[in-house]
Amino acid sequence: MKSYLAAAIQMTSKPDLAKNLSQAEELIELAVRQGAELVGLPENFAFLGKEVDKIAQAKEIAQKSEQFLKRMAQKFQITILGGGFPVPVGDEPKKAYNTAVLVTSNGQQVAHYQKVHLFDVNVPDGNTYQESSTVMAGQEIPALYDSEQLGKLGLSICYDVRFPEFYRYLSRQGADVLFIPAAFTAYTGKDHWQVLLQARAIENTCYVIAPAQTGNHYERRYSHGHAMIIDPWGMILAEAGTAPGVIVAEINPSRLQQVRQQMPSLKHRVFV
Repeated sequence: MKSYLAAAIQMTSKPDLAKNLSQAEELIELAVRQGAELVGLPENFAFLGKEVDKIAQAKEIAQKSEQFLKRMAQKFQITILGGGFPVPVGDEPKKAYNTAVLVTSNGQQVAHYQKVHLFDVNVPDGNTYQESSTVMAGQEIPALYDSEQLGKLGLSICYDVRFPEFYRYLSRQGADVLFIPAAFTAYTGKDHWQVLLQARAIENTCYVIAPAQTGNHYERRYSHGHAMIIDPWGMILAEAGTAPGVIVAEINPSRLQQVRQQMPSLKHRVFV
């Protein structure tokens, strides 16, 4: 593993696939111009609209998202994470897997993850979310992608951040970097987003890269924003605020080693 620059992209995706992918490409190019070799897109980067519309377009969204990620990886010679898009479930036309995909610079898909924790929550602001109505839960935490250049990368999506055992599993496999792409609700994000990200970084002594959705997507659907890159000590290296854009920070193996020597808590675990 070497030192390199990673980017987290922040978007305001809408119910318009073509426009979302166009916006994503502009932001990816901006990240690459700043030197990023590893780029993360948020959950729902390709489409963020009503559930019924998402399912109706899921096949097209999946096909074009996968093609887009491969094209971006090859065009810009980067490793890129598509942080979550619907992939239809076999013969089940009413559900899709919320899927994150990691693609390397040769256009090869090297890891994918189907979201296991589904957001079925009545938020105190009056909004009700029932992700399981259209999403099929995944069954497995994916194996790490072990890159000689970028380190060991672990995938997750949004609501997973509330389940520390998920990330402890990844850290036990040797994770160096945890991806947490999200479309965190505005109401919960203001209180929980930052502290949860920092906790996952600190307790696992890993870097966290958290691309995010921000602003109003449609009707009453608002996301919190504040995409972040956090170091293994819990220090916020970069934070995006509430506007669409790109943040870039260094992923440094020497820093990883330093923190793990100073705070070797993973070696002190009693209950595994």
